[in-house]
Amino acid sequence: MAIPATQMRPGMIIKHNEQLHLVFKVEHRTPGNLRAFIQAKLRNLKSGAMFEHRFRSADAIEKVIVDETTMEFLYNDGDDYYFMNPEDYEQTVLKHSTLGDAVEYLTANMQITVSYFDGIAVGIDLPQTVELTVVETEPGLKSATASSVTKPAKMETGLIVQVPPFINEGEKIKIDTSEGTYLSRA
Repeated sequence: MAIPATQMRPGMIIKHNEQLHLVFKVEHRTPGNLRAFIQAKLRNLKSGAMFEHRFRSADAIEKVIVDETTMEFLYNDGDDYYFMNPEDYEQTVLKHSTLGDAVEYLTANMQITVSYFDGIAVGIDLPQTVELTVVETEPGLKSATASSVTKPAKMETGLIVQVPPFINEGEKIKIDTSEGTYLSRA
């Protein structure tokens, strides 16, 4: 199934150069006077080799059809991330090296689609947006409502996102999983 490069997400399985790759990280870049492009960090599922590749925004990416099962994220123990199928309570363990940057969006009891290829769990499909709680940021400014100024905020999962100055610790915010950017308060 062909999709535009702009719809690539961390955890997705794509076919690139006739081989299967797991998308680790996706950055949408728009340099000054050049055309926008997508910088993706990919991992070859066969060899395990990691590399970065540039896709033009208009490039068609072949998303591999894999068996998908809706699972619930339970917890992580070091590099192991545990998922449970809510229908038969069967658990699946995925390594941090398999999930890549997708682990920064995982919270307990979150419903996730786990992708299987040839009976082996190879990745997860993140939702378009996630709600995370801010655990650490500078104090908010009440009068700063409409400006392009941002400040870094650390989420409960360790992810650092640039947020507007009026966001305070303890607030829940919506984050776009494709670019790791702040969308709104939850």
